[in-house]
Amino acid sequence: MNTMILKTTLGAAALACSGLAMADVTFYEYDNYGGRAFTVHDPIGDFHQIGFNDRASSVVVSGRPWEVCDDAGFRGHCFVLRPGSYPSLSAMGLDNRVSSAREAGHDVADNRWGPPPLPGQVTFYERDGFRGRSFSTTNDIGDFRSTGFNDRASSVVVVGERWEVCDNAGYSGHCVYLRPGNYPSLSAMGMNDSISSVRMVQPGAPVADSGWAPVPPPAYDARPRPQEQLFQAQVVATHAVYGTPTQHCWVEQTEVRDNRNQVGGAVVGGILGGILGHQVARGNGAVAAGAIGGAVVGGAIGNANSGTRVEDVQRCRDVPASGPPQYWDTVYTFQGVEHHVQTTAPAGATITVNRFGEPRM
Repeated sequence: MNTMILKTTLGAAALACSGLAMADVTFYEYDNYGGRAFTVHDPIGDFHQIGFNDRASSVVVSGRPWEVCDDAGFRGHCFVLRPGSYPSLSAMGLDNRVSSAREAGHDVADNRWGPPPLPGQVTFYERDGFRGRSFSTTNDIGDFRSTGFNDRASSVVVVGERWEVCDNAGYSGHCVYLRPGNYPSLSAMGMNDSISSVRMVQPGAPVADSGWAPVPPPAYDARPRPQEQLFQAQVVATHAVYGTPTQHCWVEQTEVRDNRNQVGGAVVGGILGGILGHQVARGNGAVAAGAIGGAVVGGAIGNANSGTRVEDVQRCRDVPASGPPQYWDTVYTFQGVEHHVQTTAPAGATITVNRFGEPRM
């Protein structure tokens, strides 16, 4: 992650002498702290000057509150953000709209405060793909044996804050930092069935690039925000989504009428037989070569008098995925706009949304 740090030496020195905590804010290009980022310690009256105007989608505030505005010069639609992590600015109408920012003063009117940041939450699942038993926490856990989930997690959903997971108790051993998002498998980072402790990464805490897990797909945080007005949207369709069907194939010998070009027929049969044999076998070269040889022989040994020959022909059929649905896809409308949401259970006649049509649960 490339981060530009904009600061004034005199301002930093003054804060250090005063004994107060350094106040800064980090803006990220995408939701869940993804993409380009930059950190500021001093007022920025126009984001054009740092090439980030109308580009911020998530924010981390450290030290003290900051005011962010959608016009230059600290004008327009403004919110004061408390210290904490904001994985999305959509709920306050500032996604890709921030144009100026400064540390807030001491006297802030109630109507200028933005929604408080939600506590970070991490949910562990016993199996890949968010299946099996699970448990969620908003607190640090130094030893998973107290939860009955030691060395059992295979997938994770992280929302709100960033978390550190370790394969030993006491936050020791091999540790990985997780950004907010969906982690359908922990195998790639060497943490499958290995997690023994977890703790939240404090907002603004520095983390080396090498410590991060690969960037995950985003996780949607559907928890209602404080003082957020909610509505009921009409559900128009819901259907279950199962796993990808598998294809069961086999090869059988079939008599076909000879087209009087037996050499050509034998060669074609050999090519098709090789591909088909490779598909239905284990896919190694020896099996494929044997299939080609068998098909050539099969094509050559027809009954010359009957005008027919024997070829290897592949037959296939789709086998539906077994087990329960992977998820439910729901379509709903709100203020004339169609929305889709994926859930672990079928929706009812309506679904709860905020004023932007974002689902809440």
